[in-house]
Amino acid sequence: MNSTPLPESKPETRSRSAREWLEVLASYREPTPWRSVLEILVTLVPLAALWALAWAALSISYWLTLAISVPAAIFLVRMFLIQHDCGHGTFFKRKTTNDWVGRAIGVVTLTPYDVWRRSHAIHHASSGNLTKRGVGDIDTLTVSEYKALSTFGKLRYRVYRSPLVLFIIGPAYLFLLQNRLPIGFMREGVYWLSAMATNIAILLFAIVMIWLVGVKPFLLVHLPIVMLAASIGVWLFYIQHQFEDTSWDRDPAWNVHEAALQGSSHYELPQPLRWLTANIGVHHVHHLYSRIPYYRLGQVLRDHPDLQNVKKITLLESLSCLRLKLWDETQRKLVSFREARLS
Repeated sequence: MNSTPLPESKPETRSRSAREWLEVLASYREPTPWRSVLEILVTLVPLAALWALAWAALSISYWLTLAISVPAAIFLVRMFLIQHDCGHGTFFKRKTTNDWVGRAIGVVTLTPYDVWRRSHAIHHASSGNLTKRGVGDIDTLTVSEYKALSTFGKLRYRVYRSPLVLFIIGPAYLFLLQNRLPIGFMREGVYWLSAMATNIAILLFAIVMIWLVGVKPFLLVHLPIVMLAASIGVWLFYIQHQFEDTSWDRDPAWNVHEAALQGSSHYELPQPLRWLTANIGVHHVHHLYSRIPYYRLGQVLRDHPDLQNVKKITLLESLSCLRLKLWDETQRKLVSFREARLS
């Protein structure tokens, strides 16, 4: 990405502040129950069909099974994003409906709903706040913090920020191991209950599937789908906040509304990826007003073109964000290790 802020974003930020956008966006918060049910069906049915197809392909070629695992994984990510909307209370009008649908989906996504909802709420309340890092986000150091580390500390941070750890090892650890215990919420019983109930339901689901197809076929089909979905999901989360001209501040300069609009990207994906990822790329709008159902975010951009170019990143531009590792408080942008060394 170009280090200069996108010129298209300037007229919008002058015309209406982040707080002023709240009143505008509030009119989009009402979910449509039939549409929400339809969104679940058009996600769950293809996911189940692709899973069955991948299983059937085992008798032909495992490479064919792995190829089918790719679209299956994308639909699994879409299921997670429905769970995500339920966690924000946006998918249905009643909180109880959102919660139980979210909990049921959590069995499929290997994510205890109540634990994740709490962690994600903290993320929304502290995103872009250098004073309150560490919950529900990707660890990001400032240049000065990195330079103050020991040699071992710098090596550990470099390893953590490597693509291998961030997008392969990390997602596997998160969804297979970390989600099994309510790390960070050990003292609160409701989160233990959420994690343990989800674990039991996952075990029962696995037992039933193994009874139907066998241990080896189940693992050969299910693990690639889950692992690929986890990596895709982490990548989407990464690119939503880890781009060059994002926004970070320390208290008391940090402002929740400005951080939401200026610190979250508009990841402009081509169709059908926009549909498959449930408009999660419209992340600047989502962070500013998280009560909008994902299927109404496209309407927000159509009705308010000013929001289309705020913090916009294309698919090609997003690849260059992999080099960004540290927040430079002087230049107010994310920089690479090399840029930090030269500063």
